[in-house]
Amino acid sequence: MAYNLTSAPTHLSHDPHLFFCNSLTSPQRPPKTLNFPLKTHPKTSLFIPQVSIQEPSIHTSNPQLSPNPDEKSSPSSSSSTKSYIWVNPRSSRASKLRKNSYDFRYTSLLKVSQSLDSCNPVEDDVFSILVNLGSKVVEQDAAVLLNNMSNPEIAPLVLKYFQERVKLNKEVILYNVTLKVFRKCKDLDKCEKLFTDMIERGVKPDNVTFSTLISCARLSSLPEKAVEWFEKMPAFGCEPDDVTYAVMIDAYGKAGNVDMALSLYDRARTEKWRIDAVTFATLVKIYGTAGNFDGCLNVYEEMKALEIRPNLVVYNSLLDAMGRAKRPWQAKNIYRDMINNGFEPSWGTYAALLRAYAKARYGEDAVSVYREMKQKGLELSVVLYNTLLSMSADVGFIDEAVEIFEEMKGSESCKPDSWTYSSMITIFSCSGKVLEAESTLNEMLEAGFEPNIYVLTSLIQCYGKANRIDDVVRTFDRMLDLGITPDERFCGCLLNVMTQAPTEELNKLTRCIEKANAKLGHVVKLLVDGGSTEGDIFRKEAGELFHDIGADVRKAYCNCLIDLCIKIDLLEKACELLDLGLTLEIYTDIQSRTPTQWSLHLKSLSLGAALTALHVWMNDLSKALESGEELPSLLGINTGHGKHKYSEKGLAGVFELHLKELNSPFHEAPDKVGWFLTTKIAATSWLESRSSREVVAA
Repeated sequence: MAYNLTSAPTHLSHDPHLFFCNSLTSPQRPPKTLNFPLKTHPKTSLFIPQVSIQEPSIHTSNPQLSPNPDEKSSPSSSSSTKSYIWVNPRSSRASKLRKNSYDFRYTSLLKVSQSLDSCNPVEDDVFSILVNLGSKVVEQDAAVLLNNMSNPEIAPLVLKYFQERVKLNKEVILYNVTLKVFRKCKDLDKCEKLFTDMIERGVKPDNVTFSTLISCARLSSLPEKAVEWFEKMPAFGCEPDDVTYAVMIDAYGKAGNVDMALSLYDRARTEKWRIDAVTFATLVKIYGTAGNFDGCLNVYEEMKALEIRPNLVVYNSLLDAMGRAKRPWQAKNIYRDMINNGFEPSWGTYAALLRAYAKARYGEDAVSVYREMKQKGLELSVVLYNTLLSMSADVGFIDEAVEIFEEMKGSESCKPDSWTYSSMITIFSCSGKVLEAESTLNEMLEAGFEPNIYVLTSLIQCYGKANRIDDVVRTFDRMLDLGITPDERFCGCLLNVMTQAPTEELNKLTRCIEKANAKLGHVVKLLVDGGSTEGDIFRKEAGELFHDIGADVRKAYCNCLIDLCIKIDLLEKACELLDLGLTLEIYTDIQSRTPTQWSLHLKSLSLGAALTALHVWMNDLSKALESGEELPSLLGINTGHGKHKYSEKGLAGVFELHLKELNSPFHEAPDKVGWFLTTKIAATSWLESRSSREVVAA
């Protein structure tokens, strides 16, 4: 066997682990281990250097322990400083020489470190342990002891002991390893206090001092402090290296200095700095917050190109960004990559996926994620439950919503809040389930929540579907009693109920609308009273209404008013409203013309508005023929192919029946769902016969 008597902890002042809090290692500076166990080689010789561990020459002959830790020696010069003699391992001297090796000394120092960590933070107790080291303690012993300690109350006392008793050549090393103890405990306050003591003592900090302070700030989730310490480096003559710069991308990003973070990132790409996965995660968040979602994906692709394995934080950040970007398909791809790379999804992963799918209305995928979470015993937060229920309301997932709601009520960690009840009442109301909506409202009241305007809007919609107009009026009065002011969406809901209500009940609803919005009530009353207004009075009043209301409700109001006109046989007023809507650009791109096809686009219109637009378009086609204008070879009506989320009906189905009633030549295209097409010849013949019938009828 052989014992290397000069083995010792190396590069204590430049140990990468004193700095890296996220395993960020530089290719030019590989991490060095601090422990050097005895190595046993059976039937080999024992070589012993002819230099004592306590001789000063060890600090100059060994480049790893030289006064300047940055000095490097060539292999030849390094080997020439070491001389060995052969000792028979069977010799009686072997045991004695083993005890004189620094491996043995190092092991004993580790035990002392453990004793110090567990003793009372009193100077007498600490010093009584250290005095057992003897009088021949060297600077390296102090560094080893402190480097292996973890008690922040004891470390300063140990430092004080050695400062008073040992001649220190590189006192900064002892300060650095003491700072490391504080960093282990994420105690930045003690780090900063020790730094002040260091300066007052006249010890010049080095790069490791600052890197330890920076990494402590990062570990303590104090990026602003990391930036503060980084920016102090030049004042002390310290030049950051590439590794420090790379780490500061993360710190500047988290501190909110995005410009500096991205500037460093650009420099990192140019100079090929090694960036860790945590910093890449911060970059993803920076781009995501700025709405640059392609930038997020570029960072991810760059990680792949650099063969840097993303961690779970990177994946979760990417999933969150794709959710906010409404790109669920890319969220799926990223999740697939994550699973293929051997990562187990965390609660945060599922939460990001669920939000991404719910926001994009990927109902089946969102419910699938929810069920997988439940299978794994992961509890959802109230926010996630509400996200699911809100999505279910939007896509018409009634049964799924009921299942989720019941499981939420049975959860021990979270209970329904007012938003939960509001979503469920909306779901039941949209599907016309009056009893279920009323039952949920009662549950809400029993849970101590007062209905808000959203709940009452949903209830009015529900009663309207069931033609329970008295209940609509009662709910409206209840809202006023609660001191809730009707908003534009609420008034829109009342207007929508009018389009479904029996004609004899319209006056009840008109009075409610007049109380909620006087200008809207006036326009509605003009229609309900028969629309017998002279000149442009109606158009003027309707125009003022559209000018005063928000842009987000103008189309809904115009659709409902046209529907109301169709309901009470006021086609002329419906056409007037449609024209006003086109003039004010409430409706756009309803018609399109190319040399080969003229089309009518109805996808964004209500049924009444669509029928009105069809009537106007047919009149326009007839006028075109009368004026001698040539029709194109193809004419088409695009209704879209979607169905209402709470009904099997869609505009296409209703229009198919209407076109048959008109005996029109338009037929559903087999290869273009939602399109009704006809040829120039068929359209011309039909329009001419239609004009003839109108002339005869006149």
